[in-house]
Amino acid sequence: MRYFIDNNSNLANYSQLMNQIKEKIYNHELKENDQLPSIRLLAKELHIAIITVKRAYDELEKEGFVESRQGKGCFVKKQFLPQLLEDKKNELQNELIQIIDEYKKYGITQKDVSTIFKIIEKGENYGK
Repeated sequence: MRYFIDNNSNLANYSQLMNQIKEKIYNHELKENDQLPSIRLLAKELHIAIITVKRAYDELEKEGFVESRQGKGCFVKKQFLPQLLEDKKNELQNELIQIIDEYKKYGITQKDVSTIFKIIEKGENYGK
C-alpha cells in the first residue's frame, strides 16, 4: 500500500499520513487486523522523520483507528460502520460550513450553491 507526502501542502506531514490511512480504512482498503508498515520503514520510504510517523500512528490510536501491539507493530482496529459514517458526516459538515461562509461573503445564494452542487453531481463542469 502506497503513501505519499506533499511537501507543498499546508497540512503537516503527520496529518497527511493520518488522512491517507483513515481514507484507506473508510474505503476498506485497510481492514480489521491489517498491519500498518513499521514506523522505520514508512519513515524511510516517505523521507520523513521517524517521530513524524510515530506521531501519526499515536494520533490514529487516540482516535480509535489503530492499536499498537507491543513487539508486533500497529494494526487496524475493528471499526463500527455507523461510527465511521458519522465521523465522515461531521467532517463533511465542517467543510460545508467553511464553503457556505465563503459564499456568503460574496452574496452567492443557497439556490446558486444548490445549482452548482447538482451540476457537479451529474459529473459536469460548472463555469468551464
